[in-house]
Amino acid sequence: MTVAREQALRAVKSVSRTVGRLTAGSRMVPGFLIVGAQRCGTTSLFKTLSQHPGVLPPAYHKGVHYFDVDYHRGMSWYLGHFPTNGKADAVKAQLGVRGITGESSPYYMFHPLAGQRIATDLPSVKLLVLLRDPVERAYSAHSHELARGYETEADFERALALEEQRTAGERERMTADPTYASEHFQHNSYLARGRYIEQVERLEALVGRDRLHVIDSDDFFADPRPSFDAVCDFLELPRWADIAFGKHNSRSRSPMSAELRARLEDHFAPYDERLATWWGRVPSWRR
Repeated sequence: MTVAREQALRAVKSVSRTVGRLTAGSRMVPGFLIVGAQRCGTTSLFKTLSQHPGVLPPAYHKGVHYFDVDYHRGMSWYLGHFPTNGKADAVKAQLGVRGITGESSPYYMFHPLAGQRIATDLPSVKLLVLLRDPVERAYSAHSHELARGYETEADFERALALEEQRTAGERERMTADPTYASEHFQHNSYLARGRYIEQVERLEALVGRDRLHVIDSDDFFADPRPSFDAVCDFLELPRWADIAFGKHNSRSRSPMSAELRARLEDHFAPYDERLATWWGRVPSWRR
């Protein structure tokens, strides 16, 4: 994308947000949020869901990142991203069910304050969570953050060794000061983000199990139709046949050493075991 085009797109987005904020009272309230986990297929699920005629995505953004990094902007700013209620009513005339909207911000699940904010501000929203092998997730996240400039260590093992030092005390600082943003906590938490059970239990305590739907990413990509139908059922949408499934936002990388993989699998083993008990199924990466 050229600089001129990028600047033009930013200008259009700015105008759209201003108009949206001024008309927030007529805007749809999100019915679902894809809250994580990062590098687990959230973009692919969002693009798949957006093909459903009952889903009306936000303008310009799959992820608004309101409940994590932009909460200070206020609810009118947030609602300004979403379609109008008139569009939702038009969907009902076509499908027999009112249209729903939502977004995908995979930092929500990990951010220490986002869950409570969501529970308070969207008391009936449904949360979608995708999970994959935490070893692969960490490796993918490192490649992703390195490419984006948020990681300076090209060596994955070195980045892992620095994680504890980089993120020490950051959760506590964020909790004590809601305006504090931690770049290391957001972008360099490779192991902590893969301890899924800690995050889903926290979400369950905030919103209840019935508003939380967890998807095994590997199962979704291997055979997407059953997983997608289950998501439609959870969101109370009619199942829809005309859906093109795909994999988006993936990055190629060199293989991980067997020794490092074994060490990371051992690290995650007790968390995966607790996850399996909570979930009532063995995750695909442990089968």
